[in-house]
Amino acid sequence: MTKTALITGATSGIGQATAREFAKHGIRLILCGRRLERLQTIQNYLSSLTQVHILNFDVRDKTATFKAIESLPENFKQIDILINNAGNAHGLDPIHEGNMDDWDAMMDINVKGLLYVSKAIIPQMTERKSGHIINIGSSAGKEVYPKGNVYCGSKHAVLAITEGMRIDLNPFGIKVGAINPGLVETEFSQVRFKGDKIADSVYKGFKALQAEDVAETIYFVVSRPAHVNIADVLLFCTAQASSTIVNKSLQIS
Repeated sequence: MTKTALITGATSGIGQATAREFAKHGIRLILCGRRLERLQTIQNYLSSLTQVHILNFDVRDKTATFKAIESLPENFKQIDILINNAGNAHGLDPIHEGNMDDWDAMMDINVKGLLYVSKAIIPQMTERKSGHIINIGSSAGKEVYPKGNVYCGSKHAVLAITEGMRIDLNPFGIKVGAINPGLVETEFSQVRFKGDKIADSVYKGFKALQAEDVAETIYFVVSRPAHVNIADVLLFCTAQASSTIVNKSLQIS
């Protein structure tokens, strides 16, 4: 039977790559994001591979989130796989110089947005006693680094919520896990540094993870047999040993 996956933050980076990977395997897609034009472009591109429905909303908006998911047409209403991918990092300041608007954005999207989307979808999974939830965390959820304070806190929260979900949903046979990438070459740094040129240097000198690498890992996780749940994955590029140790002289083609 064809499964249906809902992916948040599907307009770029890991979310978009996951949509492409899932489409290759015939998984029906519900793609969510704030940028309607990008959603429509991706829908047009992937519709030759699978059925695609788009939802244009901001996960920070609780009312819009529930309204969007309630609006799904009948053939998309059963969501088998939830990929909580929407997330961001704003700024890289020491805690005493932090911008509170940046703090709000990170907590609202990375934590509260994940909770809103999950709350809208989990009841149908518990009713069916089936489903698979993958929360996209970060190596920042495993290890705090200088000036990472609130972003790291938000990703530590994602891991705690993931573990709590897995425990609470265990009686219903629902799989829950987290994928935690290190450095991935996406728009992430452009957002974090607010378009500053320093963002261009983040991935120079080494081969960072690509969005497709993470997407392939996500598909591997969701394609395991029914009795297998991969609960937690930490994913680095070869040049990265920790959040603060990156070998920028390691040339890998």
